[in-house]
Amino acid sequence: MGNYRFIEGTVTSPMGFTAAGICASIKPSNKTKRDLALIYCDTPCTAAAVYTKNLVKSSAIEVTKKHLEDGIAQAVIVNSGNANTCNANGYDIANHMCLIAGETLGVKAEDVIVASTGVIGQPLPIQPILKACVYMKGHLTKEGGTDAAEAIMTTDTVKKEMAMQMELDGKTVTIGGIAKGSGMIHINMGTMLSFVTTDAAVSSDMLREALREAVEDSYNMVSVDGDTSTNDTLAIMASGKAGNRMITNKNEDYYTFLSGLTAAFRALAKKLAGDGEGATKLLVCKVEGAKSKPNAVKVAKSIIGSSLVKAAMFGSDANWGRVLCAIGYSGADVDVKKVDVSFESAKGSILVCKDGAGVEFSEEKAKEILLEKEINILVSLNDGYGYAEAYGCDLTYDYVKINGDYRT
Repeated sequence: MGNYRFIEGTVTSPMGFTAAGICASIKPSNKTKRDLALIYCDTPCTAAAVYTKNLVKSSAIEVTKKHLEDGIAQAVIVNSGNANTCNANGYDIANHMCLIAGETLGVKAEDVIVASTGVIGQPLPIQPILKACVYMKGHLTKEGGTDAAEAIMTTDTVKKEMAMQMELDGKTVTIGGIAKGSGMIHINMGTMLSFVTTDAAVSSDMLREALREAVEDSYNMVSVDGDTSTNDTLAIMASGKAGNRMITNKNEDYYTFLSGLTAAFRALAKKLAGDGEGATKLLVCKVEGAKSKPNAVKVAKSIIGSSLVKAAMFGSDANWGRVLCAIGYSGADVDVKKVDVSFESAKGSILVCKDGAGVEFSEEKAKEILLEKEINILVSLNDGYGYAEAYGCDLTYDYVKINGDYRT
């Protein structure tokens, strides 16, 4: 473990940040669920973001990219219930959301990050957002982060929030965050939204670098269903209020901050994976002994993304052959005759494959291990020192049910 500790908290835990989340009835049929969130800092922040690699993108991403060209932001406005994607007026609506938030909070519209999530291809009504923002201004609080976490949920069954602290330059620095995502999540920003805040003093350039590095070992190692969303946005704002020396280059403080940020992202990434649509289990694939880290990443991603592996885990079936199969088509440089595979949970660990071949094991013990809610798939390639972890979930009947009638 690095120089950090997880604490109870959320996106408003760092100094300077408040938030709110209310029901704006973005979808007219929604009368109770929170579906609009505001996150606000009382001072301009350095900021950065990464986005989906899908060529079909929400108009909100285009607007946010433009607003973050100068590396500064002070607020976030985000809605659920409508993705504002593939709409002729989508860019204008996203811009309008920033104008509304800016006027409400007294900040420049260009310093507002905007995001949307929900159904694709349906016009996003601006009137409910306009009415809700006026109300929300008076309800921005330090406690409002958890309401914001609820407001960005779609098919999620639980809120995803996190807070942690570390020491930087003799000062206590806090990182807080919220995330949403349950389906349409696949490797390389997989629908996933996450908003992270910190009171560390970090330059825009270094914040962008830390974000880029941390995302590779966290969010980009998650796969629920093989579909890369149109709306993925991971944005971070840093208020600088912790009072540490401004991080302007890749010095020791930078790497301490990066270590904590990566751990924070991993914590949220595992929450996303464990709450995959219809999921009953969190799957963590740990690959060691690869010729290189890129090879380990390829293997871990391939296994965690395999529908056959995911289905076997749902059935608590120790079908290790499916793991070997996924390794074989991963594209990694692997000697399959050196591969060992074990399954592990709170009930223990069991070796099921040694040197690329099956070994005798107790099916009853394997079943007991795989019936747990969190399963580790342990792979040793025995060919070097490369290591990687990937995060996913089992594939269940409910996944098909949820996505069979998502629009209705």
